[in-house]
Amino acid sequence: MSNQSHTTPPLHDCVQAHLEAYFDTLGDDAEASQIWNMVMQCVEKATLEKVMEKSQFNQSKAAEMLGITRNTLRKKLISYQIIN
Repeated sequence: MSNQSHTTPPLHDCVQAHLEAYFDTLGDDAEASQIWNMVMQCVEKATLEKVMEKSQFNQSKAAEMLGITRNTLRKKLISYQIIN
């Protein structure tokens, strides 16, 4: 068994690295638009998917983990087509 500890980079660093890569693919002359909405939707959907997985799709537990009401969670899950 290894005594080495695995450290995960802070979430901020991961997001920043991916945003840098995204802008690099656009190039200097390309114009980005609706960045805020794009990032928020991507992050929100990925977060919802991961929390639902971690909570074994228990909506009450997932809502508690996220700090939102179960009704709000359900609306978001439906809007992202994570549930029907």
